Amino acid sequence: MRITSKGQVTIPLEVREKFGLLPHTEVEFEGRKDGVYLRKVESAKQRGDRLVRHLRGKATARMSTDQIMALTREEE
Repeated sequence: MRITSKGQVTIPLEVREKFGLLPHTEVEFEGRKDGVYLRKVESAKQRGDRLVRHLRGKATARMSTDQIMALTREEE
């Protein structure tokens, strides 16, 4: 694979899936004697924010907060 004139490369799908490199995943580069290593930067806050963004607006049940709380507490 080649680096484009803009310094971009395409990470193969198999590699992205294996290492969880989703869109907007932050990565860092580390230079070593034998090459350059790409590392996924993962923090709990980033992961949580990404999950919330992904799920926002996906709910289909029309329930009030009180109804949802009753379900989570197994109330009648």
